[in-house]
Amino acid sequence: MTRNNQDNQFDLVVIGAGPGGYVAAARAAQLGMKVACVDREARLGGVCLNVGCIPSKALLDSSEYYAMAQRTFAGHGILFKGLDFNLDTMMKRKDEVVRALTDNVRKLLEGGKVTIICGTAKLLSNNQVGVRLSPDKSGDKSTGTSAKTAKERVLEAKNILLATGSRPIEIKGMEFDGRYIVTSTEALAFDAVPKHLVVVGGGYIGLELGSLWSRLGAKVTIVEMMPTIAGTTDGQISRTLFRVLKNQGLDFKLQTKVLKTEVKKNMIRTTVMGDGDKKEILECDRLLVAVGRQPLTDGLGLDTVGIALDSRGGVAVDESYRTSVKNIYAIGDLIEGPMLAHKASAEGRAAVECMAGMAGAVNYDAMPAVVYTWPEVASVGLTEEQVKERSIPYCKGTYPFSGTGRARCMGETEGLVKILAHAKTDRLLGVHIIGARAADMIAEAVLAMEAGASAEDISRVVHGHPTFAEALQEAAMAIRECSIYSS
Repeated sequence: MTRNNQDNQFDLVVIGAGPGGYVAAARAAQLGMKVACVDREARLGGVCLNVGCIPSKALLDSSEYYAMAQRTFAGHGILFKGLDFNLDTMMKRKDEVVRALTDNVRKLLEGGKVTIICGTAKLLSNNQVGVRLSPDKSGDKSTGTSAKTAKERVLEAKNILLATGSRPIEIKGMEFDGRYIVTSTEALAFDAVPKHLVVVGGGYIGLELGSLWSRLGAKVTIVEMMPTIAGTTDGQISRTLFRVLKNQGLDFKLQTKVLKTEVKKNMIRTTVMGDGDKKEILECDRLLVAVGRQPLTDGLGLDTVGIALDSRGGVAVDESYRTSVKNIYAIGDLIEGPMLAHKASAEGRAAVECMAGMAGAVNYDAMPAVVYTWPEVASVGLTEEQVKERSIPYCKGTYPFSGTGRARCMGETEGLVKILAHAKTDRLLGVHIIGARAADMIAEAVLAMEAGASAEDISRVVHGHPTFAEALQEAAMAIRECSIYSS
C-alpha cells in the first residue's frame, strides 16, 4: 500500500472517467488543480463512450445506411444488385470509433497532467480514497514505481468528486445472463442478427436498439407497460414516432407487462399480459431488458463517510453539487435528473467551478434530449402536457418537414417542428422536433431558451435556404397566427 507521499496527494480526486468525470478532471486541471481520475476500466470514457451512446450511434448509422439502400436509394436512381451487409465489418467499425474517441479522452487528460489510475475506488474518509489497482493497469507513467508495484493506493484529496454513473435495472424473473436475457451492452455486440428480439421497455434505449436490429432483418417486438412510447416526450411527438416506427416494421405491445420468462433449448418464452388481462406467450432468441438505469453506488463507501442518499437511492446534493459531506461532490447519473451524458458533462464543469469559488451552474430548463431513431426526436423545455398541467396560457406553432425544400430534396419529409410559447410574453416554453437532423436542429432552440428568446426572435432570424432549420423558423412564425391555449 502506498500513501502519504506527494504522488498520492491531490487537490481533487475524481472517481469515474465517464462524460461527467473526465470533463470535470480536465476542467479542474485547466483551473490549476492537481487532479487524479480513477476508473475501474483501462479504457476511459465510461458507459457512454464504451458501451452506450457512441457504439450505439455508430451501429445505428450503419444500419440506417443499409435501410436507406433498401428503401429509398432507388427513388434517387441509385440501384443495387444483391444488396447485403457484413455484421462483422459493422462491429469492427463500431469498435474503431470507440477506440479513437476513448484514446482522445486519455490524451486530453494526459495533456492536462491528470494522473490516471485504473482500479476500483472506495471512500475511506472525507479526504481519503482507497484504490484497489487493476492487475497490470496501475496507472499512467506519472504514478511512480512504487504505485505500479502496489496492489492498493490511498489517495488524499482536498475535494472528491463522485461520477460513477449508472447500471441497467434488473427485473426479478428476467435476470441478465449475458446471452439470452441481455442489457444494452450485449445488444451492441450480438454476433448474429436475432431472428426475434423482444425488447422490454419502450424508452429511448429500447427504441434505438429495436430500430437497429429491425433494420438488419430481425423481427422486433417492444413490450411497454405504459400506453405510449418514449414516455417523457411530448404527446404529439410520441404519437408520430409510434406511427413511423410501426410503419418501419416494429411491433408494439403497449399497456403490457411481463409475467414470466424462461429459457429452454436456446429459446426464450416470455408470458405477457396486455390490456384486458389477455395473456400471450412470445418466443424469441434474444430478450433485451431496457426499463431504465439506476445509480451505481455499490462499494463506494458512502455509508463509511455518512453521505446522504435521495429517495431513489442516488446521492443527494445541493445547488453546488456538494453532498452532505462538505468536500465531497457528486454529479451525473448519481444525482437527480435525466440520465444524459451531456447533463453529466455540464454538471462536471459546474461542480469543479464551484469548488474553485466560481459561479458554476447548469440550466436544467434548457437541457436537450434526443432519441436516435430515424427519424430522430429532439426536445428541450416543457411538453404541451406539462404546460397544461401548470395552467400556463400558451400558443402553439407547428410546421411539417414536408413543407421545406431541403427535406423534399432529400426525401426526408416525415416529421414536424412544434414550438410552445407563453401567450403573454411570447417566451419559449418548449421546442419539440421529430424528423431528419432533429438532433442537430435542437441546438438552436436550446440556445434560444438559454438566452431567454421569444418565438418572434426565432421567426425574425434569417435562416439559410434550403435547410431543415427553416421548419423551425416557420413553426415560430405560426405562433403569431395561433389561438391562445390554456387549461
